[in-house]
Amino acid sequence: MPLLSWLVVIAYLLYVIWDGIRLSKHTGNVEGYFLANRSLPWWAVGLSVMATQLSAITLVGATGQAYDDGLRFVQFYYALPIAMVILCVTAVPLFYRAKVFTAYEFLEKRFDVKTRTLTSFFFLVSRGLGVGVVIAAPSVILSIILGWSEFVTIFTIGMLTTFYTMVGGVQAVTWTDVKQMVIVFFGLGVCMVIIAMNFPEGVGMTDGFHLAGALDKLETFDTSLDLTEKYTVWSGLIAALFLFLAYFGTDQVQVQRYLTARSVGEGRTSILMSAFLKIPMQFGILIIGIMVFVFYQFQAPPMIFNEVEAKKAATKAPADYGKVQEKYLAAHGIREKAAVNYVAAKKSGDEKSLASAKVAYVSAHKEFNSTRKEATELVKKVNNNKSFRDVNYVFPTFVISNMPPLVIGLIIAAIFAASMSTISSELNALATATTIDFYRRNFNPDATDREYIRVGRIATFVWGLFACVVALYSTNLGSLIEVVNKFGSFFYGSLLGVFVLAFGIRRARARGAFFGLLFGILFVFITSTLKTSTAGYFLELPFVDSTLSWTKVCVQGVGTIQCSADAKPAIEFLWLNLVGCTATVIFGYLISLTVNEDKK
Repeated sequence: MPLLSWLVVIAYLLYVIWDGIRLSKHTGNVEGYFLANRSLPWWAVGLSVMATQLSAITLVGATGQAYDDGLRFVQFYYALPIAMVILCVTAVPLFYRAKVFTAYEFLEKRFDVKTRTLTSFFFLVSRGLGVGVVIAAPSVILSIILGWSEFVTIFTIGMLTTFYTMVGGVQAVTWTDVKQMVIVFFGLGVCMVIIAMNFPEGVGMTDGFHLAGALDKLETFDTSLDLTEKYTVWSGLIAALFLFLAYFGTDQVQVQRYLTARSVGEGRTSILMSAFLKIPMQFGILIIGIMVFVFYQFQAPPMIFNEVEAKKAATKAPADYGKVQEKYLAAHGIREKAAVNYVAAKKSGDEKSLASAKVAYVSAHKEFNSTRKEATELVKKVNNNKSFRDVNYVFPTFVISNMPPLVIGLIIAAIFAASMSTISSELNALATATTIDFYRRNFNPDATDREYIRVGRIATFVWGLFACVVALYSTNLGSLIEVVNKFGSFFYGSLLGVFVLAFGIRRARARGAFFGLLFGILFVFITSTLKTSTAGYFLELPFVDSTLSWTKVCVQGVGTIQCSADAKPAIEFLWLNLVGCTATVIFGYLISLTVNEDKK
């Protein structure tokens, strides 16, 4: 990376660390360290809410997702405003007026300490895994830029963020979030302008969108009722509604944000701000991915965007790799010519020639994709890396290869800003739940503020270390933005179910909430293992073999079958939120009926 780019990135990192240490002077008591004395203005809280969502996963994963799959992912956010309005009426005033530190503290007031502890435990597990994926995203970028191992890059970014979070608490987290959002928005704007300027002469933004549209990259409304489709209008409006209600209403990371606001009204305004800015922001990020896709119609993209894996495969199997690369470049040449012809036909206004040019362009793109898939399969085989996917490397590779030095530094700083804002918020929330829900409630309820802050800092360090370990295993799990939502979907629906019981069902009792949550998690696990293939429906269960290695066993009916190579989930991960919530509420209510009315 050029020296000027390095100077921009280093200046940003030094500033963030200095700013975090500077803000530590406001953390002298427990409420100051964990909730900023409930004194933050709504706009700062709102930007912090958005910054927590806008991680490097969004910049790296969503741009790569759009490059690969178009704008379909934006359907995921359609229910966000609905969820925020519901939470403004329910969760925000209830949590704020209860004067709690964590969302789970409220459950003890409504049910009992066992329910509080169990829900907090599942939050810690799900969010601890999620922050690991968040750390993995910028580490992908550093590994490309520096050629370092992912181990070194993961622990560098993870522990650097852990340090200023430990020192400054939520005050440092929120105000650095505000500044980081400014960097992110500016960086994205510059990026979009530079990409458009690098289109070939005679090809404008409108032409680029026509090319993307010809390949169905601009589809934002898929009305399919197929539950195996990841992103449809229905999964966005129904399944994602449950995810957002859970994320913003039960996840301590977001609850802690609006608990720092000055009043109930400002807390409501802060999350409404996020509700109505998130979709346009996400749409803009996906458009950048589309523009990168269009750019590569006229310049040959790397056959494999992950340079480390590409070089490894080329060294191990030079003949096979060279043969596929030759085929790949030829396919790109055909697609480039077809793209030029399509743009020319579009401008000519001749419908007949346009139809013919579109058929040729679509056919050339299919052949190009087939060759790229062949290359990916070769890398998997040669490098013995079955989980390898390239989507997370598209955007950083494009930036490093095609942007001027100052812009490279700015965009890399923006990616770091997005990542560090999310990591710090999540580590701070993990430390808060650990300290308040476990240490203070169950081990040392009469300790001094100084002792609780010390425990909070230790917890921040431990969770930062844990997240770094998780990150080591996250980079090859596929699109990182999907991975983090999959982790959340295993737990969020069931956690939401407990709060539905608490807020909306007067007959719900502690026993019902506790065991309802366990049944909800169990149902989500079973549903997540349900697969479909040419062999029919079956359960694909994890299994430890005689060598103590993880494998899988496929169960159909009362017996086992051979696991099918063409198996896919019977329902996609977003629907797990609905499954978990429904199961928790139903079982929680039925079990509550077994408890006498005068008992909880």
